[in-house]
Amino acid sequence: MIRVLDEQQSYELLTTTTIGRVGFVHEGRVQILPVNFAVSGHDLLLRTTPDGVLGALSSEPLEVAFEVDYHDPLGSTAWSVLMHGSLTRVPDDDAAGDAARVHPWAGDDRSLPLSLHIDTITGRSVKRDQFRGKD
Repeated sequence: MIRVLDEQQSYELLTTTTIGRVGFVHEGRVQILPVNFAVSGHDLLLRTTPDGVLGALSSEPLEVAFEVDYHDPLGSTAWSVLMHGSLTRVPDDDAAGDAARVHPWAGDDRSLPLSLHIDTITGRSVKRDQFRGKD
C-alpha cells in the first residue's frame, strides 16, 4: 500500500538519516553520487572535496535532485523522499560552523561545505502486507 507523504512528513524523515544521493547532469550525462548530509531548516548541508566534481560545478548555483530512502525488510516498510533545488557553496562567514555539522564517511578531506536549498520536496511510503500462510 503506497501513501503519498505531505511536505512536513517528508522533512521529518530527512532528520532520521545522514546519507542520500545527489543527482545532476555533468558533461551531458546524469551523475548520481552518495553523500552524507545534515538538515538545516529547509536546507541540506553537504561537504565535498574542493577539487572534486561537486566542488567544481558548485562555483555557480547547480540545479540538482536529491533522494533519501529507507527500507525495513523485517517490518515490511519503506519510504523515499525526493527533492529538487540548487546546490551552492556556503559563504565563507558560515563555512566553519556548517561544515562541522556534516561528518562524511569518505574522510575529513571534504572541506568544502555546500548548501542545497530545497525548492520542492515529495515523499512516499509503502507498507507491504505480511505474508499469511495457510493454517
